[in-house]
Amino acid sequence: MSTADAPARPVPPIPGPAPRLLCIQAPYYQAVVDGMRAGAAEMAGDAGASLDVVDVAGAFELPAALRMAVQAMAQHGAPPWDGVLILGCVVKGETDHYDHICREACAGVMSVATETGLPVGFGLLTVHSLKQAEERAAPGPHNKGREAMFALLSQIALRRGWGLA
Repeated sequence: MSTADAPARPVPPIPGPAPRLLCIQAPYYQAVVDGMRAGAAEMAGDAGASLDVVDVAGAFELPAALRMAVQAMAQHGAPPWDGVLILGCVVKGETDHYDHICREACAGVMSVATETGLPVGFGLLTVHSLKQAEERAAPGPHNKGREAMFALLSQIALRRGWGLA
């Protein structure tokens, strides 16, 4: 599905207390990630959720930081995040680097999410040009950060609805 024909998503209803969320972001393309985070933060605010933000060096570091967040919750019990939003952007260049980074970042995040059951909203853009990234980070209902936040909040609602949180 392209950005243009993606349905606009309302804030999903979430049972229980306001969610506490962590955003792990790789702001290599600062303006793009800032735009996606703004879209995500708007929806989080509409849901009454709090959003903590941490930066990592790049997309390759996103899965390790997600794993560390899970470990911190398991070892210390706090902060008790209900879910994690992943934000970043990888733009295709002239070498194979793009393919390796995208594949490993996606697989790493999916591995942690499926192993732990922690709700994850995946907002890592993998694009062929900076123009494509900027379009997907622009304000509005099709902002990819907003869409990733919708997915995250929906997963939290599902987890709570099934009595897993």
